[in-house]
Amino acid sequence: MCRRMKFLSLLLLISVFTFNCQAQSEVVKDKVESKKKKKKRKKRVKLPKIDLAHWKVTTPAGDGKKPQEVSPPEIFDYATNKDLKPFMYNDSTRGAIVFYAFPSKATTRNTKYSRSELREQMVAGSNKVNWTFKQGGIMKGKLAIDEISRDKKGKYHKTIIMQIHGRLTNEQRDLIGADDNNAPPILKIYWKDGKIRVKTKILKNINANAEQILHEDAWGDDKGFTFKEKVGFKKFTIEVKVSEGKMVVVLNNNEYKVYENIHMKKWGVFENYFKAGNYFQTRDEGAFAKVRYYNLEVTH
Repeated sequence: MCRRMKFLSLLLLISVFTFNCQAQSEVVKDKVESKKKKKKRKKRVKLPKIDLAHWKVTTPAGDGKKPQEVSPPEIFDYATNKDLKPFMYNDSTRGAIVFYAFPSKATTRNTKYSRSELREQMVAGSNKVNWTFKQGGIMKGKLAIDEISRDKKGKYHKTIIMQIHGRLTNEQRDLIGADDNNAPPILKIYWKDGKIRVKTKILKNINANAEQILHEDAWGDDKGFTFKEKVGFKKFTIEVKVSEGKMVVVLNNNEYKVYENIHMKKWGVFENYFKAGNYFQTRDEGAFAKVRYYNLEVTH
């Protein structure tokens, strides 16, 4: 009887020891798995690779007369700026900045459309210093359409995702009697029906003199060009290369559209600046668009 009690006691001790070991093992395992999950969660947080030191943003917010504009250094706090966050914010799972636009009453001069769009500033906080085709420049972006609404016929609305905008010098402005420094955009790049479409300006009269070509009505729209590849809602890259008398637009390092003609040469009289983002092209009620930018680089 005594031996039997000792044997049962020994079995009990072994069972308790085994249970404790298993419990400790499960706790250690749970801690290891918890750390792994935390590491995975940390890895999922990504930030966009965009230096905003030389960009100003315009959004659909505003008082109905003038849209919201934010320049450096205030733009650096876009992620925490409560007024800017609805229109420019981080998608930390994809590592992108999202630009949101809808038809608001706050539009820029000479247009009826709203935008959440970056404007290049070669000198941070100033619009006065810009570049010419002779000086040249390259803009390259990696982006995707996040969401975009449809019209009454079920077709997606369109938006402009990149631009090169012209600008008059003060001397040119005074010469033609203009009330601002605005000149036409020489380049507009659209997302339309899942494809990338390019529009440029052409002189209506190639024999126009140096003063005449400074007027906005001296320039008309070309027929446009649509790249073959359908990007849809996938990520894609666009690169714009500008040099004296020449402009090249590249889609996904695969398709190229080259503009090298009399119109590009004549355009050399203007100053220019790059634009990128979401310039929404409709006034339909309830319409909206969201554009994700992963990378955006400019060099001169």
